[in-house]
Amino acid sequence: MSRSFRVLAVTDRGLVREGNEDAALVSPQLIAVADGMGGHAAGEVASKIAITALASLGKVLDDGNIDDESREDLLLNICYSIDQEILDQSSANPSLSGMGTTLTALHLTERTIELLHVGDSRAYRWSGKKLSQISVDHTVMQELIDQGRLTPEEVHDHPQRSLLTQALMGDSGIDPVLVALDAKNGDKYLLCSDGLTSVLSDYEIEQIIKKSPESELISQLIEATKSKGAPDNITILWAEIVEETLTHVELIGAANE
Repeated sequence: MSRSFRVLAVTDRGLVREGNEDAALVSPQLIAVADGMGGHAAGEVASKIAITALASLGKVLDDGNIDDESREDLLLNICYSIDQEILDQSSANPSLSGMGTTLTALHLTERTIELLHVGDSRAYRWSGKKLSQISVDHTVMQELIDQGRLTPEEVHDHPQRSLLTQALMGDSGIDPVLVALDAKNGDKYLLCSDGLTSVLSDYEIEQIIKKSPESELISQLIEATKSKGAPDNITILWAEIVEETLTHVELIGAANE
């Protein structure tokens, strides 16, 4: 029996946007969130490209004959393939010019979790009743935090908090992050677009996780976000590592259009 992600997943348009440019992937060993950008439907094209490409990689990643180094190369290279596909489609269709997407994914192996990350969609680990961010935002604000010029509290309400330093946009000069983390059965993870984290603080999210029955957790997070205006699309994946052989695969949001 192999380990799998047991996943609860929801995407919501929010209260302001006319469409949903978020996309997500749910599968036994690979989960991901992509937050599209670019306006006038272009963002949803970009996020769909990212999630569809990643989903096609799933079976290859889980081939028992593949070694760790080859698997890591595949994960990193899919980002460059996505970037090239976005460039090709933008060049072929000028109305898509400027489109892009974030991509944050977790791949489960027998020993570890591999985090693949470009942009500011986030991955958190829930352990010991504490929420810990395991991704690092590719934003101007995060760089200022790293330099000690701003505090996380100052960033939360900053008007430029969403300015990205990296995204998959077709001419990105990207440097995707891939890190392996220890992972054991029972560990839980939260993947989300910034439609959640730009509205609710980590502390607020943590308190909702503590107070909510698991079956109601995502709906409670979305309700709390909407109570504060929900200006962006909201996509949330809540995943637990279980010792089961699960088979469910689902494309969510823009990837399912």
